[in-house]
Amino acid sequence: MTKWLAPAKLNLMLRIIGQRADGYHQLQTIFQFLDYADELNFEITQNTRIKRLDLIPNVDLADDLIYKAALLLQKQSQTKQGAKIGLNKKLPIGGGLGGGSSNAATTLVALNQLWNLHYSTEKLAQLGLKLGADVPVFVHGFAAWGEGIGEKLQSIQLPEPWFLVVIPDCQVSTQKVFLNSDLTRDSIPKKISAFPDGRGKNDCLQVVLENYPAVADAFNWLNQYAKASLTGTGACIFASFESQNQVLKVFKQLPTHFSGFIAKGCNQSPLYR
Repeated sequence: MTKWLAPAKLNLMLRIIGQRADGYHQLQTIFQFLDYADELNFEITQNTRIKRLDLIPNVDLADDLIYKAALLLQKQSQTKQGAKIGLNKKLPIGGGLGGGSSNAATTLVALNQLWNLHYSTEKLAQLGLKLGADVPVFVHGFAAWGEGIGEKLQSIQLPEPWFLVVIPDCQVSTQKVFLNSDLTRDSIPKKISAFPDGRGKNDCLQVVLENYPAVADAFNWLNQYAKASLTGTGACIFASFESQNQVLKVFKQLPTHFSGFIAKGCNQSPLYR
C-alpha cells in the first residue's frame, strides 16, 4: 500500500455576501492548510471493485466521500482497475477542518496517479466539485482566496504561523448553521487587499456560539491567550502564534474536557510535498 496525506484546512476568514436561488450561499473566504492530516492508504487491484477498509463509524458506505470519489473517478475514466483504500482518521468530523473534503480530494489525486489516468488538476477539481464545495481547494493544493460557493479560487501567499486548534466535544451541522434565520447573509464584498494577513471575521461565529455551548466554552478559553476564531461553520476554534514555544505554553494549559493539536500553517498542501 502507498500512503497519502489528506490535510486539514482553516478558514482564516469567512464572509457570506448573498444567497443564490438554489439555496447555496455566496461566500468570500481564505483557505490555508495545516501540517496535520488524515492518512489514506491505497492498494491498486486488477478488478473494478472499490473496497473501503477502516470505515468511519456511523457513516454509511454510500455516504463515505472516499468511496464516492473513487467510484466517480472510476466511472469517469472507465478504468478496469480497482482499489483497496484504508484510512487513519485524525481530523474530527463536523469540526470545520474539511476532513471529508480533503479525503475526497486525496482519493482523486492519488488514484489519478496510481491508475495512470493523467487527468489535469483542473479536471480533478471539476470532478471534486460534484462531491463538495471545499474539494477543489484541496485538489489544487494552495492557500487561496475563495469566492462563489468556495470553488472559485485564487492562489495567495500568507504568513505561516503556528496554530493551536481546540476541538470541543461536539459536532456542528453546516446545514443547520446555514438554515439559521439569524445568520448574516449580506456582508459587503471586499477585496483580497483588505486581508493582508488572511485574517478576518467569520459570519457564522455568532450563530455557532449561541447554539453550541461547548464551542462557546472553547472560544472563551482560547480567547484569553490569543485572538480566537472559528473555522468554517465549526466546531473547531483556532488561534495563531508566532513561535512554537508560545503555542506550546498555551497547549499545556488546555483543559482536559477539550482535545486539540498544534500545527503549522502551510501555503502548499502537505499532499503535494
